[in-house]
Amino acid sequence: MKQIVSINLGSSKDDYEFETQFLGQQFNIKRFGVDADMEKAATLLLQWDKEADAIGIGGVKFPYDMSPRYLKKKHLDKLNELAEKISTPVTTGLSLRNVSMEWCLRFVNHKFPDYFKNARVLFMSGMTSYRIAKVMSEYTDNLTFADPILENGISKFIRSFKGLERYAQGSHELLQWLPSKRLASSVIATRAWNEYIIRKAMQKANVIVIPSYNFYNYMSNATLEELAGKIIITSTVTDDKVEFFKERGVNVIIDTTPKILERVVAPNVLSALIIAALEKKRNQIRDDDLLEIISTQKMDPRIVYPSGKEKRVNRFAFVIHPLSKEFLKKDKLVDAISGFTPPLFLDAVEKIVAYAPPWIYSRVTGIKSPTGAEAEGWLITIGGTPKQMLSHEPEFTYKRLLQAARMAKRLGAQIMGLGAFTKVVGDAGVTVAKKADIPITTGNSYSASGALWAAADAVRRMGLIEFKQGEKIKAKTMVLGASGAIGSVCCRLLAKAFEEVYLAGRNTAKLMALQQSILDETPDVKLKITTNPDKYLHEMDVIVTATSGAGKKILDITRVKPGCVITDVARPLDLPPEEVAKRPDVLVIESGEIELPGNPEMKNIGLPPKIVYACLAETIVLALEGRYEIFTIGRDIEWEKVKEIYKLGLKHGMKLAAISGVNGVFTDEDILRVRELALEAKKRGWEADLS
Repeated sequence: MKQIVSINLGSSKDDYEFETQFLGQQFNIKRFGVDADMEKAATLLLQWDKEADAIGIGGVKFPYDMSPRYLKKKHLDKLNELAEKISTPVTTGLSLRNVSMEWCLRFVNHKFPDYFKNARVLFMSGMTSYRIAKVMSEYTDNLTFADPILENGISKFIRSFKGLERYAQGSHELLQWLPSKRLASSVIATRAWNEYIIRKAMQKANVIVIPSYNFYNYMSNATLEELAGKIIITSTVTDDKVEFFKERGVNVIIDTTPKILERVVAPNVLSALIIAALEKKRNQIRDDDLLEIISTQKMDPRIVYPSGKEKRVNRFAFVIHPLSKEFLKKDKLVDAISGFTPPLFLDAVEKIVAYAPPWIYSRVTGIKSPTGAEAEGWLITIGGTPKQMLSHEPEFTYKRLLQAARMAKRLGAQIMGLGAFTKVVGDAGVTVAKKADIPITTGNSYSASGALWAAADAVRRMGLIEFKQGEKIKAKTMVLGASGAIGSVCCRLLAKAFEEVYLAGRNTAKLMALQQSILDETPDVKLKITTNPDKYLHEMDVIVTATSGAGKKILDITRVKPGCVITDVARPLDLPPEEVAKRPDVLVIESGEIELPGNPEMKNIGLPPKIVYACLAETIVLALEGRYEIFTIGRDIEWEKVKEIYKLGLKHGMKLAAISGVNGVFTDEDILRVRELALEAKKRGWEADLS
């Protein structure tokens, strides 16, 4: 049986001894803590020389990977000098630690694609964790290093990997000779400020990287407020550390030290095992040897979930904007001033706000899928109303959307959705998706799905159209804005369910092309194209409005058939409240809103709690699924994506929300009232009202 001895400069309270098997050989492993007594460590080294097959030295502060050459050389000289005095191979586990750090991140990102994408990562010591920082910089630009604060008491973070390299190439050594560290750290106010900004940085981070050496010193002020929901990267995670993080609500611990034995041991022990098993000297073990052993022995990084359940919180952003100048009154100051100023004041505010840079309207939390996946995000506002967007060239809006995309990336979002009129302007998201550093989706696939989902539910609840299982519905439907992004998909969906569909729009050539495309897919449907929808309104049982008219009058509701179900997908709405009020015998619904799973929390967006627009729901579904990709852009929506996002929505617990109209949610009593009024109008001969 081979003997492994670990001499640790740490506490003797953590000593252990056990037997194990590794690479087909039997080992006895002993740990001796010396409580920082260097003489005792030297005595133990001499005592176990020739008695042990390999000796590990633990509890040491590893040399900085990126420190000046003379400093690295000084550390290596000390180690070589110690190793030459005894014949038993001695190792600190430095090489294994370095290899496993890089392997750890690449393994996790391979197992969970885009796991670290755009994550906000805080390094308590970038100098110590340089190899992790180097790999992490491939996945995210949102890196923060606390070295100047924790090493030199200087109240400043390093905000980039290049900045860390500049700091490492001499700045921190120069600072050791300056009085700033002693002076700054001796002033209570400065010390308190440094502690405060470290806590704030921890709260903002998604991932925190903590060195194993002096672990509890780094974490001395960390509480539930700083660590709840975080991903922690550290090494040699013993049971006491797991319990520490569990009490503070940490979601995930990634241990860079592989656990291949029945208990957690430090890199120096694993390295000693490898040296003894291969019967090589310390300096004969190359990185390639370590990688081969890690691979063949399946020494995968250890992922620990302190709560006992796998947790991953994915991040999104979504762009919103005021739908009219009246929305600007939701700001208390604007509302107060507009009360005693001329109407032109609000017009001026509308123009000024359109030039404002994006800002965060609300944080969104608490979204949890039945699969266990979670999502959080941010609603980012740009100031332009549809009127202002249309009064400028598309580039005006593109510029602000790209600013929003940069903001979303800095916040840590992995995908961004475009809401309301931002997905209509110009080329409907194509340019923004090409230029943004973050995947973009307009949400139109789910908007189309939600619109028809809501329409079908509304028609069923009205009970005026007969449904027969396995047969097409004997009713007439019309889509206004049929050649648009959402409208064209609505046409395809309706063609599969109804006998007759009218395609209404302004461009005859586009309508004809759409008609032929639908007939190729669904040859048994009756299709009619028209540029004069009012002519056929009185025949329609279901109407979908999907235009980009930005408040212009789209249809004459007085000509619509009693009991007709109108689904208004457009934003701003094609049918304002005053128009809807003209026909209480017609059911006008505002497309299909979606109820989110879990207990979502966000500021009011004009919908009941837990309810969001379908375009926002698409962004959230993609985040929950971990699909960080350009999903829906442009004016042509892919039918396959409409089906796919619908199925993904069901998978993640999305539900059709209560059907809403311009005055809020429709109750069963509201729908029954519309039905009764429709039946009465038909009895008295409603056609006479049109004359």
